[in-house]
Amino acid sequence: MNKSSIHGKTALVTGAAKGIGKAIALELARKGVNVAINYKSSEAEALEVCKNINSIGTQSSAFQADVSENQSVTSMIKEIENKLGSIDILVNNAGIIDDKHLIRMSDDSWHNVINTNLNGTFYCTRAVLRKMISNKWGRIINISSIVGIRGNPTQTNYTASKAAVIGFTKALAKEVATKNITANVITPGYYETETTSILTPEMKKFWLERIPQNKFGDVENVATLAGFLAGQDSNYITGQVISVDGGLAI
Repeated sequence: MNKSSIHGKTALVTGAAKGIGKAIALELARKGVNVAINYKSSEAEALEVCKNINSIGTQSSAFQADVSENQSVTSMIKEIENKLGSIDILVNNAGIIDDKHLIRMSDDSWHNVINTNLNGTFYCTRAVLRKMISNKWGRIINISSIVGIRGNPTQTNYTASKAAVIGFTKALAKEVATKNITANVITPGYYETETTSILTPEMKKFWLERIPQNKFGDVENVATLAGFLAGQDSNYITGQVISVDGGLAI
């Protein structure tokens, strides 16, 4: 088998213990990438992902950090660099929800979501960017959401955070365009993950009726795209917002 264009690179995937983050981490590993698995509290799941990656034949270690806290991110990046080398590929996937009608939303509900989903993306990106510039190569892939494009009731905090990630990525792409660094956004729709598992049957029916393909996606759909965006074949694609949603954004 021919080696991929990113064989031997090092990636950090945040929120990679499960769901979309886990799928992306495994996809990168299959391309020969060494993968740092970030988790906040799901240690057992993160270690299992590392075990799966190591069995593929690439290196992987788990790193605990709360991406909403700058010092936690800074410490994590140093640990990763010491163990796996400088980070070539960053996938900002970590995210939370805390759904409430705006009139009932507390300051904490607002700030917690913004701090993790938006500030976490900022902290992680800033922490790895200098080395990417120095190495004259980098891939930044930010996981937003279709909600960041369409909006969603009871999710003003989540929508604001994910829409901001889109704007952040477009501005960043322009800043680093001449540095051989690309920055793109993937906006997933609804997938068979823990997030959709808590939806009521009525809510599932509501969304399925609005998805032209009339089905929830598989996390591998997002992982495959992320793997492409991380590679050399995507080197002329930057600042783009790519929806993987079964047509929901149409």
